[in-house]
Amino acid sequence: MFGEAEMGRPTEDGYQVLARKYRPRLFADLIGQEAMVRTLRNAFETGRVAHAFMLTGVRGVGKTTTARLLARALNYCREGADQPGLELDPPGIFCDAIMKGNHPDVLELDAASRTGVADMRDLLDGVRYAPNSARHKVYIIDEVHMLSTASFNALLKTLEEPPPHVKFIFATTEIRKVPITVLSRCQRFDLKRLDTATLAGHLGRVARSEGADITDEGLALIARAAEGSVRDGLSILDQAIVQAVEGGTISGEMVREMLGLGDRLRLLDAFELALSGQAEAALTEVSDQVRAGADPLVILKDMLEIAADIATVQAASATYVLPGPADWTRRTRALAGLVSPAQAQRHWQILLSGYRDTQTAPETETALRMVVLRLVAAAGLPSPEEALGLISKGGASGAAGKPEPSAAPDSAPGGRGLQSFDDVLSLLSARKEVRLWGEARQYIRVERVAPGELLCALAERAPRDLLQRLTDFLESETGYQWDIRITDATTETAREASEREERAIIERAGNLPEIAAALAALPGAEIVKVEDIQTLEDEDKSDNVIAMNTRKRG
Repeated sequence: MFGEAEMGRPTEDGYQVLARKYRPRLFADLIGQEAMVRTLRNAFETGRVAHAFMLTGVRGVGKTTTARLLARALNYCREGADQPGLELDPPGIFCDAIMKGNHPDVLELDAASRTGVADMRDLLDGVRYAPNSARHKVYIIDEVHMLSTASFNALLKTLEEPPPHVKFIFATTEIRKVPITVLSRCQRFDLKRLDTATLAGHLGRVARSEGADITDEGLALIARAAEGSVRDGLSILDQAIVQAVEGGTISGEMVREMLGLGDRLRLLDAFELALSGQAEAALTEVSDQVRAGADPLVILKDMLEIAADIATVQAASATYVLPGPADWTRRTRALAGLVSPAQAQRHWQILLSGYRDTQTAPETETALRMVVLRLVAAAGLPSPEEALGLISKGGASGAAGKPEPSAAPDSAPGGRGLQSFDDVLSLLSARKEVRLWGEARQYIRVERVAPGELLCALAERAPRDLLQRLTDFLESETGYQWDIRITDATTETAREASEREERAIIERAGNLPEIAAALAALPGAEIVKVEDIQTLEDEDKSDNVIAMNTRKRG
């Protein structure tokens, strides 16, 4: 997000953190946001400038800085140039005050601390008044998604018919929480995370400007830890620079110790050992890294990335190169050749589930060991493809040297294994999981079911933990990992299907001549339940009306 134009600028007396010292002061300083800058430049050049802007993105990508740059552009004025524009060099007469956040015509509101409708009304009271000195009165509202519903309603009236001298600039990290009525009235810009290579390159330039010597590995580790946030990257770099003594080199090992990171190459070793079933060696690798200062949660996060890298190289072409050390792609590709795509997905699910468990575990290092042991145990199971073949063949022997899958799936009714969602529901019923059975029938829209796999969507108001509880149940019952994924399925839930079928049966029964006559003889009565529609249709005898229940309306 931050560029090179302002590197090395003299700073005010005293220490200034890098995130402030290298904050962009021109649109040319913005890195990675070329699409936004191009759109804004065209808008300003053609005079088609929106009255409201919505800036969204993760923390630290420069939303507030961009908002202030935009406020400067709207109010740019200097001798010989008195019109809005993105060329802000040399600075205009209002630029310094706007960038410092103290210009009277540029009002900034933090919605996280002022969410009430009274605060919004106080802010908007000044909309009808002309600016004091600038061209436009600009309202910058940060974290706008935290405004209350009443505040949004108060704001909406002004957004619908804003005075020509007023501009709004909103910033948010949670765009989905902003009402569509507000979004539809704004020009939206999604500020992008920087990729690791671009961010590492920028951090290297900043480090050189600061006279710091940091290795490429160290820069890459900082960029990865920042997760695309330039502000976070600069803050971590600030911390790393003080690790060096008397201008010494900042190594990757120093950065790992500072951040509690594991050695990725050694984690790749641990992953390979786990997949080959070498439990003790795999546990030793991760335990050594924890003792060296690595955070168990960070280790699991890195192992998740390894699992994702394995799946990626399986799907990508032979020329695809992963970011990381020189031999990272080669070693990852070798691992990818040892497992099937379905196994790679199973490893991802094991690690993802383990990461969630570790977050709530009383002892994170113990939880980490258990996750590694799950990977080891999974290595001894047939692949999902082999398990499917075994089940379809009635449990015939699988690949040599691999045990047959757990017989637990065959405990489902009929001994067919869990071939359908009805089998899953039957198993829940057999195990007397009444609550889970009821919620699964009511909220799950099934797209596909196969042994070890369920693709589905959730109906409205479904419990947030429903799929996790179902996953835990199925894995406990079947003895192998289940891949349950959310899709955009629009199928009926089991309950909806049952209700539809019941309505159809009642309608069929009501169309039978003798039953229709009986209903006509009982005004206000309706069919509640049909116990044996086939007998009714086959015999069509009035005696069979006793297989029905009726109730009188009202």
